[in-house]
Amino acid sequence: MSASNCIFCKIVAGAIPSRKVYEDEEIFAFHDIHPWAPVHFLLIPKLHLASMAQVAPEHQALLGRMLALAPRLALQEGCNPYPEGGFRILCNTGAEGGQEVQHLHFHVMGGPRPWLRA
Repeated sequence: MSASNCIFCKIVAGAIPSRKVYEDEEIFAFHDIHPWAPVHFLLIPKLHLASMAQVAPEHQALLGRMLALAPRLALQEGCNPYPEGGFRILCNTGAEGGQEVQHLHFHVMGGPRPWLRA
């Protein structure tokens, strides 16, 4: 899938509406339309990377920023603080890994349990 027909690229461009959580020059976060948990948002790079399988050394800083941002956004969106609270980060890669949208994304999920599916 190319960036021109990627649903997440269209969300970043504003062509498809979303409930935005965060945006900067490289990163976009928005609420999942089918949440698995009380808090469930997606954290994506604006750069179209199909999956973790395409990540290369030049993407280290970007992915590091994304992972460092996740705790702040999780708290902002309603997750309780660590260690009693917390959140889960999930990144599906490829068909066998359960990836449905071919644009690298992290699911950030949390809130009062039980809510875990997998």
